Amino acid sequence: MLALLGYIMVAVFMALIMTKRMSALLALIIVPIVFALIGGFYTGIGEMMLEGIKQVAPTGVMLVFAILYFGIMIDAGLFEPIVNTILRIVKGDPLKIALGTVALASLVALDGDGTTTFIITVTAMLPLYKKLNMNLYMLSTLALLSIGVMNMTPWGGPTARVISSLQLTTEEVFLPLIPVMAAGIAFAFLVAWHFGLKERKRIGIFKMDDPIASEIQAAKEQTAAAIDHGEKSAELQRPKLIWVNAGLTIGLLIALIAGLLPLPVLFMLGFAIAAMINYPNLVQQKERIAAHAGNVLAVVALVFASGIFTGIMNGTGMVDAMATALVQVIPEQLGTQLPLITAITSMPFTYFMANDPYYYGIIPIIGETAASYNIPMAEIARASVLGQPAHVLSPLYAAGYLLVGMIGIDYGQNQRFALKWAVGSSVFMIIAAIAFGVISI
Repeated sequence: MLALLGYIMVAVFMALIMTKRMSALLALIIVPIVFALIGGFYTGIGEMMLEGIKQVAPTGVMLVFAILYFGIMIDAGLFEPIVNTILRIVKGDPLKIALGTVALASLVALDGDGTTTFIITVTAMLPLYKKLNMNLYMLSTLALLSIGVMNMTPWGGPTARVISSLQLTTEEVFLPLIPVMAAGIAFAFLVAWHFGLKERKRIGIFKMDDPIASEIQAAKEQTAAAIDHGEKSAELQRPKLIWVNAGLTIGLLIALIAGLLPLPVLFMLGFAIAAMINYPNLVQQKERIAAHAGNVLAVVALVFASGIFTGIMNGTGMVDAMATALVQVIPEQLGTQLPLITAITSMPFTYFMANDPYYYGIIPIIGETAASYNIPMAEIARASVLGQPAHVLSPLYAAGYLLVGMIGIDYGQNQRFALKWAVGSSVFMIIAAIAFGVISI
């Protein structure tokens, strides 16, 4: 009964945000509370929500100062040379921009961190998408497809969790996955190619050396500049500090990857230093914080609201009940197909729940069941990470709120646009895994 309640709750939540009957912010708060009350959890619901909020609090703090830091860097003009260089390389071609998005996101995602990937990718590519009037949901989808694959690295999280939970080695689990990950990135490039050709046809810009295209592009750039920067743009730019800002940003990213300090602390320090260097005047500092306050509120409010969602799901035991129910419905005659079943069900499992309960709670159960059919646990481990492209679209994936907040798109609409491509990515990797013998059928 509890499992059914949990599945209905998730279905109602998704239906509300994808049909735009309720915003993601309100749905994350209201839906779990209503279903908790329906389930009879009248006492302790406050403690559940508070525990969930505590779990996401560090992420919320980090996002506040990450947005402020990169907002100041954009105001100061740090990324203008990068954007102009990329614009010259892609020559106003939507196809090259889409392909470049996957290339950049995949390289940055080598550290396995979605937050860093989205910050760098969106900061570099968003001005190009805006200047060419490209579909911003395509930018979001390509970034999500890239991190969904690269998140499978041992240091990305899921693979490390499953290796430890099943007591396996990196060589057993990760090395066979490398060609599968390559297939996943190839799929992302294919989607980028499709998006690029579609936008080429819609926008009608093919080559920047075409006089007509150049005129159109110049007009778009002037319009975008007026919208994005306004009259005070020149006053905010700090061209003499570009190398100082670049050094500070590179140092911050190195510290993030090396884990010198917790992420919230690093971004707090980075923001404080950046504000003092670029805008030493107290009035300017207040103006810059106020200018980015809207983005901060939109993103962080969603993160804390997701804490209520997770807190109630965990506190009521819905997550455990949903997982147990799904494992139990697998017919015994399909036991030999557990690797394939695990790969397919990893999509809804990692979408509905965080990685920890899945890899530490569900996978050991499936692994032990597979062992009774003489199926190596390593196969189950590999299969379990193939649903990560769907996981990064989960409402429990905090970095996703940063992505939609930075781009300025609707969370529910982004789900509708990106979900089919995320499922496609996972299915493509499952097929590749079978073809390469990474999982057996």
